[in-house]
Amino acid sequence: MNIIVVGLSHKTAAVEIREKVAFAPTQMEKPLRALVELPDITEAVIVSTCNRVELYATTNDIAGGMARLKRFLADYHGLSLETLEQHLYAHHGEAAIRHVFRVASSLDSMVVGEPQILGQIKTAYGYAAEFKSSGIILNRFLHKAFSVAKRVRTETRIASSAVSVAFAAVELAKKIFGDLSDKTVMLIGAGEMCELAAKHFLNSGVRGVMVTNRTFERAVKLAEEFDGKAVNFEELFEHLHKADIILSSTGAPHFIIGPKDVEEVIRRRRNKPMFFIDIAVPRDIDPKVNDVANVYLYTVDDLNGIVQSNLEQRSKEAEKAEAIVDQEIGQFFKWLSSLEVTPTIVALRSKFDEIRRAELEKTLAGWKDLSPDGQKRLEALTNAMMNKLLHPPTTLLKKAGQGGRTGLYVDALRQLFDLQTEAPAEEDLGELEE
Repeated sequence: MNIIVVGLSHKTAAVEIREKVAFAPTQMEKPLRALVELPDITEAVIVSTCNRVELYATTNDIAGGMARLKRFLADYHGLSLETLEQHLYAHHGEAAIRHVFRVASSLDSMVVGEPQILGQIKTAYGYAAEFKSSGIILNRFLHKAFSVAKRVRTETRIASSAVSVAFAAVELAKKIFGDLSDKTVMLIGAGEMCELAAKHFLNSGVRGVMVTNRTFERAVKLAEEFDGKAVNFEELFEHLHKADIILSSTGAPHFIIGPKDVEEVIRRRRNKPMFFIDIAVPRDIDPKVNDVANVYLYTVDDLNGIVQSNLEQRSKEAEKAEAIVDQEIGQFFKWLSSLEVTPTIVALRSKFDEIRRAELEKTLAGWKDLSPDGQKRLEALTNAMMNKLLHPPTTLLKKAGQGGRTGLYVDALRQLFDLQTEAPAEEDLGELEE
């Protein structure tokens, strides 16, 4: 069984592409069930964030499995595969393991060391567990990824002075406005990213915070946390002119703020500048808003320049983290290989023993005067011969498993001896050290 990964990220696709393949977090059941119904796809997890969309799956057919995941991503979102494929990457085996360990450890993030991605992968795994699209392999794989991320965070300083997209937004606001002490921030959305941004803005000394959300109770709760004001979502444009900085991160499938809206707001503000930060995927704010005079609009991709300044100071810590990932890959790959080795060895021994017993019974049936002691000796002889014959292939398989190179030997033995194997139950598997 092989682990495969197909996806795209901020490194391969602009926000205009990423938003087209994003999965709504509240509607994961349908795509997850559809994935595991694909031929040769046995387990699946979907990770969908503002910076990446990735499919993790297990398959016996690597090339076919990756092709099916690419086709699924295109078909599910009504896109041309030819257009989408140029933005996709695909990994299998050790490369897939390395990729997911690096993503979970925030080594592949726009902001290296940011903590949000680990929580997002845990949420994605939670949906897969809820809808039963993950199984023995992906369960163990993602739990291992979580422990690798924890080790990286514990043993390195990669998260020291950690920045995030929200923090980068605050830094950009400072460059535009300078002092923020007389500025008011409006958060459109009350999710984790908005909450984090509010903390950063308050730490930077803004005058006040307004919060609006489709669920008004959630807006009230977040506003109270920051001693701010909650605004009914339906009354957004009645209060928008009071805000100097607007950060939007909702799950809306379409633009919620357009250029006409902002033109009216700017008129009411007597042309005082406004700074819009759209970190939603799909985007909340029409890009044409940036054409309105005295309005500055930035998306998550625009923040990349700021976060790049963070990379140099973290490069040494990232090198330490990469070394940890390298160590952990080998350990997990050995466990994954054992899923093929153990049942193959069991099936091989069972096949030989079945033949040995059948032939021994035939011999004993025609050897009426053989004493009980003689029967025991004959039994021991045939058993010893079988063990000696099986010792070399068994040893070779175990050594190959330790090195993660089992496929060729396992396939050869299964075909040569017509072996029928079953994946072991999770309770029968050896423990993978965390």
